[in-house]
Amino acid sequence: MWLLDKFLTKAIKHGQLIVTDHDGKTYTYGMDAGNYPPEVGGRPGPIHIRLTHKKAAAHIARYPQLGAGEAYMWGWLVVEEPHDIRDMTLLVTMNAKRLGEASLKPKGPLRKVAQKTIAALDGINMRASARKNAEHTYNLTRQLYERFLDEDRQYTMAYYREDPFNTSLEKAQMDKKAHLAAKMYLKPGMRVLDIGCGWGGFALYLNKMYDVEVLGVALAPDQIAFSNERAEAAGVADKVKFELMDYRDVEGTFDRISSVGLLEHVGTIHYPQFFEHTNRILAKDGVMISHCCGRSGKPGFTDAWTRKYIFPGGYIPALSELVTQSEQYGWQVTDVEAMRFHYSHTLEEWYNRTVMHREEIEAMYDEQFYRMWLFYLAGAEQSFRNGTMINWQLQYVKDRSAIPMTREYIHEESARLRELAEVPQWRFDPALKEAAE
Repeated sequence: MWLLDKFLTKAIKHGQLIVTDHDGKTYTYGMDAGNYPPEVGGRPGPIHIRLTHKKAAAHIARYPQLGAGEAYMWGWLVVEEPHDIRDMTLLVTMNAKRLGEASLKPKGPLRKVAQKTIAALDGINMRASARKNAEHTYNLTRQLYERFLDEDRQYTMAYYREDPFNTSLEKAQMDKKAHLAAKMYLKPGMRVLDIGCGWGGFALYLNKMYDVEVLGVALAPDQIAFSNERAEAAGVADKVKFELMDYRDVEGTFDRISSVGLLEHVGTIHYPQFFEHTNRILAKDGVMISHCCGRSGKPGFTDAWTRKYIFPGGYIPALSELVTQSEQYGWQVTDVEAMRFHYSHTLEEWYNRTVMHREEIEAMYDEQFYRMWLFYLAGAEQSFRNGTMINWQLQYVKDRSAIPMTREYIHEESARLRELAEVPQWRFDPALKEAAE
């Protein structure tokens, strides 16, 4: 316990964390349970946790991100009610922010080098491994995703233009689609490639709003099956098609390319291949828009817990990596937007919806999976709230004359699309259940 005690003594200054070790001994960190900045996002302390296994403290201290996640998954770390793992994660990381993100990284030079090397090797996504990684992440049961995502199953950042506490997730995701579509500068009849199309929501949205033809590609079989089912149900299967395909195998010419939440799975070693191939299949006067999670600082590496349990092969890029690599293959970056804090609000809502469906999720999988999912969502939220993660939206062109000279067209078109939007209601909304009863 001495190493974990050393870290927590140095880290916890705001709020209060009380730890009871497996032997019953209690440690208190922080001085004032009420000294808790409102921007933290969790409920005020004191937060009580219990370590139920004799190896728990050492496991957490050696590598806080991996160790804490596994300890919580395995039941070695228990957060006492009325608080939960989200409250604990946000409290610890808000405090650790003073010490820098390095305080949560692996300890010791050899361990740091080892983790960085392993992360780099994990980011080599050849076709076979890319598909395997996609299936690991996205081929979980449909019923899981529909219970925490919005009604359109957008598994990326929502765009909170207005007060996030009074904006539904469905509205924020619809606004995100409008914002992205406006940057694509679309015209009816165009041919669009949507790389990493997810469950088809954005492709169907583009077709509905612009009467464009869309090809969506992804590597998770159930996503493609579900997307094609949606296109058939909407009566647009002749114009919106989805194929189980690696983007590197797509041929033909497209007027527009979109990739939403895709670059995190490409791997830095494959950026040259991504930018070369997309440049080759985009029309000369085409536009490509990319929306991805990003680092607001310099390049780094993905933590071991996320690589192991959630996004194998995943890496969140720094802006420098996205710009310098694209420049080598004929791209011009014409618009960059840093989306700050939007994802933290999105993840908070995903977390709340997951908690709402605890019984169903544990029945689908088991209690350990449920705890793993909670830790993933809470950990991701803290990265975008207390850490240095943001979202990047980049617009690329091959010819500078492909888009208007000023950004007014983006704001005007986004507003027009929002006016036309029909915001759906989440099928699991408690208000709907109440009305039905």
